[in-house]
Amino acid sequence: MWVFGYGSLVWKVDFKYETKIVGYIKGYLRRFYQHSIDHRGVPEKPGRVVTLIPSEDPNSAVWGVAYKIRTEDIEQVTKHLDYREKNGYSKKTVTFHPKDKSREPFVLTLYVATQENESFAGPASIEDIAKQVISCQGPSGPNKEYVYNLAEAMRQLAPDVEDDHLFNLEATLRKLDREGK
Repeated sequence: MWVFGYGSLVWKVDFKYETKIVGYIKGYLRRFYQHSIDHRGVPEKPGRVVTLIPSEDPNSAVWGVAYKIRTEDIEQVTKHLDYREKNGYSKKTVTFHPKDKSREPFVLTLYVATQENESFAGPASIEDIAKQVISCQGPSGPNKEYVYNLAEAMRQLAPDVEDDHLFNLEATLRKLDREGK
């Protein structure tokens, strides 16, 4: 079993895995369109975390990490991820394209929050998302740390890839942080 990390699973892996491969999936966009009431916010003041939304461009790519789970760990890891991603995420199967072109693409599982789930926040301007993120905190820490950690991890994993939504949000948050808002 392979699992794709495109959000906190990129930089906060809290399960056993055998192999880790950098690469991407096609046909999606990474967006901060999911409310977090259990990790980076609370029910009274939800934070925002990423989900994937279908792209009009079938070749658009979302970069992240594929983790191979050992057969003996599949049940435990699946239970753990089902619980960790309980706030509106469901499983999907997609094709993963390794950065290392000597490896063939393969099918894996990812967790995605669809528009139908009760915690789907939906689109908003980068400024509005940043204002929400900067003021939220949950059991896993400040919401802005999630954005900063993901942006830094993506720069390290795929330095030539520009993720406009993520990096524009990070820049707007840093500006708000400097202004003390």
